[in-house]
Amino acid sequence: MSVNKVILIGNVGKDPDIRYLDNNVCVASFTLATTERGYTTASGAQIPDRTEWHNIVLWRGLAEIAEKYVRKGSPLYIEGKIRTRSWDDKSGVRRYTTEIYADNMELLGRKSDMTATPTVNPTHQMQPQQTQPENNPFGGNNSSDDLPF
Repeated sequence: MSVNKVILIGNVGKDPDIRYLDNNVCVASFTLATTERGYTTASGAQIPDRTEWHNIVLWRGLAEIAEKYVRKGSPLYIEGKIRTRSWDDKSGVRRYTTEIYADNMELLGRKSDMTATPTVNPTHQMQPQQTQPENNPFGGNNSSDDLPF
């Protein structure tokens, strides 16, 4: 048995590059930065922040969501798998890149940044994250100040 699963929470490094293939399939690619915070050791040595850059690839519905909502600086939650591919450049040198093919994405930005923060599940259906008012049998809103007793 083997598992290829990646979970990242970070900030988008550039606006997504969006392409539509011949069969009208949407593909989005962008970078995502994750940062380990620096610290000071017991001996007083300063260890700086360490930022890793990840190449993210989204397909179909996820790519279309990214086209609408993802911008440089957006905080994102990404789940996916690692893929490495290679190609020969113009001078014949073999090049490699490692990418994260996302299966799931969640926008983590503030509601003020957009009207609703969509969550995208593995079936690529957009579900706005909005708090729905609970049914209150006593009427009014649900704040604790409005309790009937």
